[in-house]
Amino acid sequence: MIYLLRHGLDDESKIGGWSNVCLTEKGVKQVIDAGDFIKNNITFNKIISSDIKRARQTSEIISEKTNKKVIYTDLLREQNKGDYNGALKKDDYFLGDIMVYDRYPNGESLLDLYFRIEKLLLIIDKWDNDLLVTHRGVINMIYYLLNNKKPDMYKDSFDVTHASVHKLDLKNKKIERIY
Repeated sequence: MIYLLRHGLDDESKIGGWSNVCLTEKGVKQVIDAGDFIKNNITFNKIISSDIKRARQTSEIISEKTNKKVIYTDLLREQNKGDYNGALKKDDYFLGDIMVYDRYPNGESLLDLYFRIEKLLLIIDKWDNDLLVTHRGVINMIYYLLNNKKPDMYKDSFDVTHASVHKLDLKNKKIERIY
């Protein structure tokens, strides 16, 4: 079994992607609460975390609560928003009607992320009983892949909220939110 944890709330006035924005106070509280759930309900070996700052902060909080080692990797990164990573969300950054195949300048399209996560599942399949700290885009792509759905622009399709926990059973091709 693999468990997935989305990082806590970060500064949403900025475009996420590969930006290194910090968790907010509310985000830290969300992760502490999720950490209590994890500590009391999940047995796992180690934490494997995205190396982006908001995920690192999340994994450090969970590590303190569970006394588990953290390994950081770029494999669990969110969609690369290229030139827009960390930019303030303003009208002059509006890209128009972005479709799943449109790439951010010097970044990825949603389809690029989908195919990157499809390859990642082959690696994750070799991991066992670990907690992965990652991002909504990554978790959403796993939901799309396991449910044989094409990706779309609706970020809220699978209830992947800040500090939500999801159980991934690759053997049976199932994923579900558990917290």
